[in-house]
Amino acid sequence: MRSPRASGRGRGTPRREKAKARGRKRRSTGKYTWEERHVATTEEVTDRTLKRLRTLGSQRFASSPYSEHFSRWLMNLKDVLSEFESSPTISADDQFVKERSQILSNVELELEERRCKEASFEGSIKSLSDSKILLERIEDEYAARAREIEGRKNSEIKRLRNNIDSLRGELDDVARMKAGIFRAISKKARAQKEAEVTQRLNATQSELELTMQNFTAEQERLRDEYERKKQPVIEQIRDHQKEIEHLETDGSLEDRRVACEALVNAVNALLQRKASSLQ
Repeated sequence: MRSPRASGRGRGTPRREKAKARGRKRRSTGKYTWEERHVATTEEVTDRTLKRLRTLGSQRFASSPYSEHFSRWLMNLKDVLSEFESSPTISADDQFVKERSQILSNVELELEERRCKEASFEGSIKSLSDSKILLERIEDEYAARAREIEGRKNSEIKRLRNNIDSLRGELDDVARMKAGIFRAISKKARAQKEAEVTQRLNATQSELELTMQNFTAEQERLRDEYERKKQPVIEQIRDHQKEIEHLETDGSLEDRRVACEALVNAVNALLQRKASSLQ
């Protein structure tokens, strides 16, 4: 007759353990209720908000493309502001809402512009490559034409100088006629011959000087044309290089820092207005 009652007690939870469980539940519920009822003070909310704003303002993105991080950063920024404004101890006035909206709009626009610039990164690299190829072609063309002009110049000068040497030889021959075995040749004939050779020599020397001047002028024109073609391409290369260097660094850091600093000022201004209204 006693066995069934003992068996029943074995299948159930002992009364002492049930009492302990109810006690723990009451203590746990009380603690949870206290934590739920705790509301952060204005100072606590503000300090946490300002700290998070400054952290976001100094956040550096590790690698490019940096635009991949923009959406997440903006979402974190909006979460910070939303948490700040939703706090029961914070009463955001119209001026703060207007300032906050304008700051967010500005930084979103700036980041979108940088996103578009980053999207053209591959295009900038291709443009840089094309400009370098064009510059190389201009330099090759200039070098080829300069060699061609130099070759013609050397050939023409050599021909004229050979003619000059030949004419000078003829003058030497005329001089030998005066004192040598050709003394029988009339003086008039020698003088005529000397005058003729001298005239041809002077003409050839003048032609040599003019030829050298013409080739110098042609080389200068080629050089000017080369510089005129080369300079714009060099400027394009520099512009592309600067653009690529700019895109390879996180240029959004300054935009984001300025935006967060402006939001910090807006939060502080809101608190000052609230403090003034309470005086």
